[in-house]
Amino acid sequence: MDNKLIRRIPNMNTLLDREEFRDLDRERVKRAARAFLDGLRTSVASGETDEVPSANACARGMLSLLEEEDREGMRGVINATGIVLHTNLGRAPLGEELYRAVERIYSGYGTLEYDLESGERGSRCAYVEKLICELSGAEAAMAVNNNAAAVFLTLSELAKGKKVAISRGELVEIGGSFRIPEIMEQSGAELMEIGCTNKTRLGDYAAALDAGAELLLKVHTSNYRIVGFSGSVSAGELAVLARERGVPLVYDMGSCFTVDPELLGISGGGHTARSGIESGADVICFSGDKLTGSAQAGVIAGRREYISRMKKNPLARVVRPDKLTVSALEQTLKLCRYPDTARKCVPVLSMLSLGPGELKRRAGELAGRISAAAPGWTVEICPTADEAGGGSLPGVEFPGWAVAVEPKGMTLSELEEGMRLAPTPIVLRLHESKALISPRTLMPGDGDEITARITELYNGISG
Repeated sequence: MDNKLIRRIPNMNTLLDREEFRDLDRERVKRAARAFLDGLRTSVASGETDEVPSANACARGMLSLLEEEDREGMRGVINATGIVLHTNLGRAPLGEELYRAVERIYSGYGTLEYDLESGERGSRCAYVEKLICELSGAEAAMAVNNNAAAVFLTLSELAKGKKVAISRGELVEIGGSFRIPEIMEQSGAELMEIGCTNKTRLGDYAAALDAGAELLLKVHTSNYRIVGFSGSVSAGELAVLARERGVPLVYDMGSCFTVDPELLGISGGGHTARSGIESGADVICFSGDKLTGSAQAGVIAGRREYISRMKKNPLARVVRPDKLTVSALEQTLKLCRYPDTARKCVPVLSMLSLGPGELKRRAGELAGRISAAAPGWTVEICPTADEAGGGSLPGVEFPGWAVAVEPKGMTLSELEEGMRLAPTPIVLRLHESKALISPRTLMPGDGDEITARITELYNGISG
């Protein structure tokens, strides 16, 4: 160990008193200084370092540690993939309009369980439930923290200790390896598989009822499709059978719209919460953070007698949503009352309703800015197929346009990594030998961030 080098290492107080750290939390700076100086002493002691950096270099090292700390944990990113409900990127973005509407509740106190008129305790989700009923046509409704919880609570209350008939073709596995059979088992319901993977008939359900089934469960296959020699029974047909036999029909819709997609200019699939109720299902369940376009939540709606029982179930408290979820869901559903407003103000609905003409215009504008920022790179626009994502609208493609970038002086993987590791990370889609930037999923201001980062990467190569 070179003791002379050790003695030349700046002491902590000298570093803490520097101008760079004057406005920062002193304890936080101390932590960075301690980590940096301990690492430096270890390097000197082991002989890895034979020169002590200057105080300026030490300060830069501490700033790097502080910046690294800022980058840890969840961060906002720019989604340039064209996948609207990107599960890894948080699914539905709320956008500025919705965020401003709930900002006061986010940052302070709110009437979560307080009735202003009576001055007494109120219901946590009363207004949300009113909106769900208005949009779906259901008699009653409730909100929980996600759709898996909605299905679990429903089965736990209505089918515990009972046989539940479900088609083999609807034994869905959702994200994170959560499977319908496992949820049913944990709820206390007994699974009765009927039909075949590719084809189930109405007679299969009737036979299950003859064999003792006391509830029919239909699950929308929202993250896959079975095509070819296949067939399934509609919720409407099942509702008629369920009424004839005096058993409830539960319809897990997975992901559905609360606004008629045709009114939004969205074609090519998707169903609505109202269609689930109108089919005759006694209870429907669906996600709030997918095609509804809000925060992660689960919605249960249907006949009043069943919803009332679920609200009294002890599990209802276990899976109840917090104030952030309730406020975001409430504001989203308020907007969904009016399709034109929803299309403009709910980002998911706005993105899905964008037509190829507008997307081509946006792609062309962004391509021009990127070409100016990185002369010599190949930048062009090309048609592409965007997706709803998030286990919604499987197999449905949304015609769009993207900016295709082919860098010079760096590999495609280096460009992807450079964009991903930006101060505001930018997630691209790689296709063949190009990086694609889809304007469909860009939020206001994202184009500026993308152009600035490409300028930075280009100048780094040139420099």
